[in-house]
Amino acid sequence: MSIDSDSKKRVVVGMSGGVDSSAAAAVLIEQGYDVIGITLKLWPQDCVSRAEDKCCGPQAVMDARSVSSKLKIPYYLVDESEDFQSQVIQYFADEYKAGRTPNPCVMCNEKLKFGTLIDRARQLGADLIATGHYARVHPNEDGSRMLLKRGLDGRKDQSYFLFSLRQELLRHILFPLGELTKDDSRNVARDCSLRTADKEESMEICFVPDNDYKGFLTKANLAETHQGDIVDVNGTVLGKHDGIEFYTIGQRKGLGISSPNPLYVLELDAGKNQVLVGPVEALDKQSFVMDRCNWIPFENLDAPVRAVVKIRYNHPGCEATIRPIDRYTARVDLHTAQRAITPGQACVVYQDDLVLGGGWIRKTVAQEGNEKQPSEIANETLAK
Repeated sequence: MSIDSDSKKRVVVGMSGGVDSSAAAAVLIEQGYDVIGITLKLWPQDCVSRAEDKCCGPQAVMDARSVSSKLKIPYYLVDESEDFQSQVIQYFADEYKAGRTPNPCVMCNEKLKFGTLIDRARQLGADLIATGHYARVHPNEDGSRMLLKRGLDGRKDQSYFLFSLRQELLRHILFPLGELTKDDSRNVARDCSLRTADKEESMEICFVPDNDYKGFLTKANLAETHQGDIVDVNGTVLGKHDGIEFYTIGQRKGLGISSPNPLYVLELDAGKNQVLVGPVEALDKQSFVMDRCNWIPFENLDAPVRAVVKIRYNHPGCEATIRPIDRYTARVDLHTAQRAITPGQACVVYQDDLVLGGGWIRKTVAQEGNEKQPSEIANETLAK
């Protein structure tokens, strides 16, 4: 999508050192924007010991600087490590301690990649920011609100990670790759002879080496081992754990207990310092409450709505009815029970390509009149 010659604007592009942000900058230059590249240095420790291609690692910074030089745009490296530590890493640790499984990418997008980036952009005389996310932003019919939509490349759509962005940010965001495929983006980078054109992408949490979050939490002194009970659905103690922080809903391996039937983590009780385990059938739930909701096409959800929800990024989505409880809280009743609904994860609500909004899963709840409790499911399973 091009812009008129009399409306060319300055835009700051968040440069991660990957192919997507590189292609985003190139597309905006082609469209006639006045582009500035910025890399937010987020991790405070020496990045050499971590994978070099992770965000703010030395290789990522070199690649972002090289791309900016090739595209002949100004480039800045900005240290935001203190905010990253307090708003993302501490959140990550606190959620695990509370028995929830966090999604740091959503929080990083909201607080830093967009929240901080717009502040830096304005310091540079820009009123727009852009990233290489595969998503789309458009005004509604009367221009009163901005709408967030899935990226056209369904395999790479990243709208899930953006549901918490509010109107004051959405009005200043461009997603140049929203209507492109991943192959298109690589071709843009190749056409511009950018060194990132064939760079592989990482799917791991950027600040957790080898995806070992237990090792990260302990080595960073964000969690320490503390024993508690592993119990079954009837309260029988089956073994000991070293801290609920080191377990996730649906986990089977690494429990350190023996049983004639496979056992899975069903709940993490921070108050009792217990890990509750049971049969796989007990992981299936149909209703939950989400809080800290953010709605995009409208200010409030005033009535029940039928939609499709994703309860984790790689979830295919399922139909549900979302019922408002209050301004920031809603109940989600899934039309088909889903496995391992995990407190702390984001639930994002869609109608076709439109993102209605979403919230953070607080807890599963019994569905009126027809949902069995874990102990009932366990007893039925043992009786078979």
